[in-house]
Amino acid sequence: MMLLNRIVLMFFKDKANVFFSLLSALIIILLYILFLGNVMEQGFESTLGFSDDRIRVAMAAMIMSGMVAITTVSACLGALGIAVIDKKDTGKDFLTSPIPRWKIAFGYMSGAAVVGIIMGIIALVLVLGYLLSLGGAMPSPADFALLLLTIVLATLCGNAMMYVICLFIKTENAYSAFTAIVGVLLGFVMGVYMPIGTFPPAVQWFSRLFPMSHAASMFRQILTRDHLAALFQGAPVGMAEDFEVTYGVVFQFGDYTTDFWFSALYLLAWTAIFFIIGVLLLRKQKLK
Repeated sequence: MMLLNRIVLMFFKDKANVFFSLLSALIIILLYILFLGNVMEQGFESTLGFSDDRIRVAMAAMIMSGMVAITTVSACLGALGIAVIDKKDTGKDFLTSPIPRWKIAFGYMSGAAVVGIIMGIIALVLVLGYLLSLGGAMPSPADFALLLLTIVLATLCGNAMMYVICLFIKTENAYSAFTAIVGVLLGFVMGVYMPIGTFPPAVQWFSRLFPMSHAASMFRQILTRDHLAALFQGAPVGMAEDFEVTYGVVFQFGDYTTDFWFSALYLLAWTAIFFIIGVLLLRKQKLK
């Protein structure tokens, strides 16, 4: 608990760290306003064969879903920077103490997870406010609960994944370089900057298997469901499903199409895998 509190307090005390944790989200918003939204709206209109005001809301929800998912990861990464800093001195005290390594790993991950959930909720509130300004509607209580669940699952998985990566980062300079590119890489892999269906086949497979793509998919399923249902009403059979697969609302593995709960279980499974890997790597760490 002490390690958890320490990480949360240190993160929010460092205003620059908070800002850079949100930088990826701010870049996505800026790109959407400048050109990304217009490009995707035109592509959607050409798919449907007509123009509709709800297209803008649907496309905004599509892109902003990825933004919330990225924020949960980048916020956790910002908090886990403390683990990299601790390798100099404080971390050595932890490693030489009688505290089990799994408790040390859990302390860092739980502190970063609290940060990620808080920042994810803030990002979600901003997204919902923006969608309302475009003419969207507030999610129902049930959908809002599912959005909060998605934030928690996305944070836990992204946090555990980033912790494993941080164990390989030895210096603050290397950590800074990694944080500078991770948001951009996540944006491409998760289909924020361009539809997943436009990627080469190998990249599409990687995107479908990448855990955080499923977090973005879960957000998209909730935030775009009503808009897409209205827009594709009366459309030819299969058009809506093809669109959802192309834009990463759902994923196809052969004849199977994922849904919300498949992706939720997928995130939980990868969270457990990354946590076990993190504990095993931490046990092998030696003091220098």
